Amino acid sequence: MMGPSHALSGAAVWLAGSWALDHFADYEQSPLAIAVGTAVCAGGALFPDLDLSGRVTRNRGGATVARTFGVFSLFIAEVIEKVSLGVYHATKTGRDPNRTNGHRTLTHTIPFTVLVGWGTTALCAAYGKWAVIGILFFMIGLALRGLFDEWAKRAGWVIVTLVSAGAAYFTFLTLPGDRGYPMLGLAVGVGSFVHILGDMITRNGVPLLWPIPIRRRMWTMISVPDAIAIKAGGTAEIVVLRGIFTVVSLLAAAGLLAPSVLRRFNIEV
Repeated sequence: MMGPSHALSGAAVWLAGSWALDHFADYEQSPLAIAVGTAVCAGGALFPDLDLSGRVTRNRGGATVARTFGVFSLFIAEVIEKVSLGVYHATKTGRDPNRTNGHRTLTHTIPFTVLVGWGTTALCAAYGKWAVIGILFFMIGLALRGLFDEWAKRAGWVIVTLVSAGAAYFTFLTLPGDRGYPMLGLAVGVGSFVHILGDMITRNGVPLLWPIPIRRRMWTMISVPDAIAIKAGGTAEIVVLRGIFTVVSLLAAAGLLAPSVLRRFNIEV
């Protein structure tokens, strides 16, 4: 799927999940916590595509997410792509094809989603608010690049970086002094996993079960049957899927906000 679809799917899943927790498990979150979780999950849903680099010195090419912070994020994408390719060659069997790039390899696996989710939680636990702010800055930037793709293209990476920094600083002022958000790592992990599911419904698929060998291949691409697979950037993705994600997001947000709005006007829920 394209970057905007990935980001929108992450936002929809987090909002729907937050509504379900509130409705069925009585787990209530503040509006700020919901907004932060949604932004981080949307950014996390773009994170795996940092394995697709472009022309770093020219600030061109690469995936949507790789261009978020200009040459800086393109350089990060270049490093991740090379690491992913190195892991691929180090673990491939004789039945796995040769590759010249690391796109849709390491970062599109379940172990990677677990690693980034756990790593985010560990950073927040070890370094507190400062780690939270750094993660928010990065993830909000990715979310802006994905959710507001056309605006981000016109504004340029400098504006996206400044807006991300401003949003992170606002959250810094509002965060409790003694802790970060306990669900931040979960939001990153869920977003990354949603990205993988999105790529599974395309023909190319993802190596979901790596490092479990299948038919003596370590990097078996898993996808839906070609008959129902979507074309990246096609009508099914842009019109149907994005429409569904938008409706789910709006309904879930309305369900989360309705009780507090009704209470504000002294109406029984």
